[in-house]
Amino acid sequence: MKILSPLICMSLFFMTCGSGNRFQSSATIYLGEKHLSNIRQLTFGGENAEGYFSFDESMIIFQSTRDTFRCDQQFVMNLASGKTHLVSTGKGRTTCGYFLPDNRTVLFSSTHHRMNGCPPPPDYSRGYVWQVSPEYDIFTSDIDGSNLRQLTNTPRYDAEATVSPAGDKIVFTSLRNGDLDLYSMTLDGSDVRQLTHELGYDGGAFFSWDGKRIVYRAWHYTDSASANNYKETLARNLVRPSQMEIFVMDADGSNKRQLTRNGAANFAPFFHPDNKRIIFASNLADTKGRNFDLYIMNDDGTGLEQVTFNPTFDSFPMFTRDGKRLIFASNRNAEVEGETNLFIADWND
Repeated sequence: MKILSPLICMSLFFMTCGSGNRFQSSATIYLGEKHLSNIRQLTFGGENAEGYFSFDESMIIFQSTRDTFRCDQQFVMNLASGKTHLVSTGKGRTTCGYFLPDNRTVLFSSTHHRMNGCPPPPDYSRGYVWQVSPEYDIFTSDIDGSNLRQLTNTPRYDAEATVSPAGDKIVFTSLRNGDLDLYSMTLDGSDVRQLTHELGYDGGAFFSWDGKRIVYRAWHYTDSASANNYKETLARNLVRPSQMEIFVMDADGSNKRQLTRNGAANFAPFFHPDNKRIIFASNLADTKGRNFDLYIMNDDGTGLEQVTFNPTFDSFPMFTRDGKRLIFASNRNAEVEGETNLFIADWND
């Protein structure tokens, strides 16, 4: 999610992948969404999420299930022209795309090297779970999909990678040591260092804009019954994400602090460019746990404020470097129930 020059002027966004050219100059703003204005819809149809800016903010990378693809692949969109193209291999399943500082290289996790088709879906008979497929490794490629390079090569889950705005480090989640912990590495995959060690899921991490801190989602287990249940579920390469809290730490893994304590599913945290506030998604206002909205708070957990009021789903926020734009995924304006698209809006402080 990150950086550099001010976002180029955009009066219209075009979608040029699959079904032809389309554009929409505005999208729904719900009562109470005072921080958002001039919303533009970037994608139209399918399941689109995790849209993150290139360092020069002229492009985004995002994951999408669309057209002939049965599970998520990575696409790059030019924000001036709307031209969109596939950047991953089209095989397996991908997740968590991100740009490197040169604006010509992208990062994503994929199972394509271990399977041509999609991984089998998880078994929901014992409740809602996320799958942490052991086939995932982290790759980089040029933005045209060429020059594919593998950065990780472990028999367990390696994914959820993002790049520091300082341009020197990658943070990612791995199951390589038997638990879902955060690790850092350099841009070529070397100098891997474990940052978290607590039993439980540590993931979905992003650096602060100065590269000095990391914000992430986590849920840790201390009582033996919960810990054993977590371990048994993890042994099936599954986790239960119904409870996740937001944490921050220094980029070297020190000075960990828990920011939220609401018992909800809090995830997708991202720093505001002032490095003093954090925006994130949560279902804390929905007693049924189905509706996710965006919230913003101070970096000590105080001053919590609800940002979106869409009655379905808003998540995966990312600011531009100047703090004037926000991109996020949402079910708003959906033509089909469950459809998720990417939106960009002016941010009003």
